[in-house]
Amino acid sequence: MLELRNVSYTVTDNGKKEILKNINLTIDDRFVVITGPNGSGKSTLAKIIAGIITPTSGQILLDGVDITEMSITERAKAGISFAFQQPVRFKGITVKDLINLAAGRKLNFTEACNYLSEVGLCARDYINREVNASLSGGELKRIEIAMILARGTKLSLFDEPEAGIDLWSFNSLIRVFEAMHESIKGNILIISHQERILEIADKIVLLKDGEISQIGTKDEIMPQILGTSGVCPQIKE
Repeated sequence: MLELRNVSYTVTDNGKKEILKNINLTIDDRFVVITGPNGSGKSTLAKIIAGIITPTSGQILLDGVDITEMSITERAKAGISFAFQQPVRFKGITVKDLINLAAGRKLNFTEACNYLSEVGLCARDYINREVNASLSGGELKRIEIAMILARGTKLSLFDEPEAGIDLWSFNSLIRVFEAMHESIKGNILIISHQERILEIADKIVLLKDGEISQIGTKDEIMPQILGTSGVCPQIKE
């Protein structure tokens, strides 16, 4: 379980600006989706949870342990996985190397291939490929999700996982999340403004102007934010 207590984040470049304001949030459901318009603070909140940036004030606890001052490496060891919105390329490292690093041990060929198959990649074509410019953004995104599967942590955090996966259906992505929960039993936190992602949420958190505007189940929140056109008016770009 992850708890955020009065978490705020302020930047002082070109004047003082509050990005997040007194965020109080408990993440203990199977799927939690954080959504909101561009500039609402979604990605900043994700980076604070992952340990990429430190909040200006407030406290973050993982299973009751204060992790506020922990680095991203320390939080990874404590049980938090983070999938970037734009996956990183690692020249000279193969896909199999990354899967092994994520798992924390040397996997056999079949084990490593199974993780790639889970995300819709033909393992034989990808397992020994170098993670460089020859891979598309969508391929990198799927490989990163496979790494999260291999890690199997208490909290798996995804920043807009649907980006760049046009050729891989949303249904497949959702099946991966469901299978991940079944095998890991951890919490999955997703940053997204896609309706199909929101539809699988057990809890939806709506951010607006750096503050939590609403929290509730999809049945409570979706009718309020879903327009008749099928576009979420409060969260559309």
